[in-house]
Amino acid sequence: MGSRGFRTTVLVVCAIALSWILWMPSAAAFTEEQKLFLQSWRIVNQAYIDDTFNDHNWWVLRQKFMQRHFDNREETYDAIREMLATLDDPFTRFLAPEQYRSLQVNTSGELSGVGLQIDLDPETQQLEVVAPIAGSPASQVGIEPLDRILEIDGVDTSKLTLEEAANRMRGQAGTSVRLKIQRPRNGQIEVYEIVRDRISLNPVYSTLDTETGKNPIGYVRLSQFSANATTELTRAISRLEKQGAQGYILDLRNNPGGLLQAGVDIARLWLDNRTIVYTVNRQGVLGSFDAKHSAITEAPLVVLVNQGTASASEILAGALQDNDRAILVGEKTFGKGLIQSLFELPDDSGLAVTVAKYETPDRKDIHKVGIIPNKIVSQDPIMLSQVGTKADKQYQAAVELLTEKPVLAQAA
Repeated sequence: MGSRGFRTTVLVVCAIALSWILWMPSAAAFTEEQKLFLQSWRIVNQAYIDDTFNDHNWWVLRQKFMQRHFDNREETYDAIREMLATLDDPFTRFLAPEQYRSLQVNTSGELSGVGLQIDLDPETQQLEVVAPIAGSPASQVGIEPLDRILEIDGVDTSKLTLEEAANRMRGQAGTSVRLKIQRPRNGQIEVYEIVRDRISLNPVYSTLDTETGKNPIGYVRLSQFSANATTELTRAISRLEKQGAQGYILDLRNNPGGLLQAGVDIARLWLDNRTIVYTVNRQGVLGSFDAKHSAITEAPLVVLVNQGTASASEILAGALQDNDRAILVGEKTFGKGLIQSLFELPDDSGLAVTVAKYETPDRKDIHKVGIIPNKIVSQDPIMLSQVGTKADKQYQAAVELLTEKPVLAQAA
């Protein structure tokens, strides 16, 4: 009797397994569009930081989308975007081929366009200027930080993603683009016709200030963490050391971030033997990046930050603050404590996927919170040409700190 019951169970299980096999299409039966969608689904399934997928059953979601017929590539892209939207994570996103190329170019150190760093205001979701790149066509016509970009060549930017807006402003050198800009402080609207140019993205600007403080101060502004940022910053610090800099101001204001590795490597230029950042993956496994006895200066350091200081900038600022290597001056930072990885798809499109979160050396999770400076100094928007002048209250506060004995003793 027991044997007959066992055989019945085996037959039932085999029948269920057989029906599953018959129901599932073979890999060869998938269309090219389905294969592209499935690869995107698989990447998120394996890499995304939240293994609950924002409380969605990721397998059920897969089957729901696979019941559709993707008649063309754009329908496949739309399905991938719709799938990612269920995660409610603005940093995990699909990148069409031109967007994926643009992102690669942006971190490589060179591009052709107007030279604007842009972002979406977290409250209004309006497209706004983080900062114009020094010497770029946008800076030359007078576009300022926090300017709102209302239209690009007549296209309403509220209907564009961040990547789509950036892609519309990029283009061949010598061509022009029209931007409708609104100044937030007075509501004034201006229209700029800007001629695109080839822009060398040296993310570092440096100078020796021998007039403001009692001792020579090396001023270094870092605009983004691109592939060449560490090399350029090393050169700048070495040059300023030879010129006699007795202290440094590192300006990370309006720096939206970039490559995680660049942030870590730049922290190693200032720290000798300390933890730089902790990372936590979906399994809760804790990893870390540490300094490697490679600091190139021990001079006093003040770091300028504001609400535009984000991502890799916050990793660097947090490492320097928690390790008592620098004093932070300015305003609370943006608060982006998530790490993304890029994945290339077979048709040259790509995915940016949140794969981990990071914590500062003191184990602080700053996501949606930001980093509070040691000394809070508010600053009205100023032109790039006013940085380091009397109009720059944050810079002046940094100079005052560098002349105080406690700061010098702390660095020593």
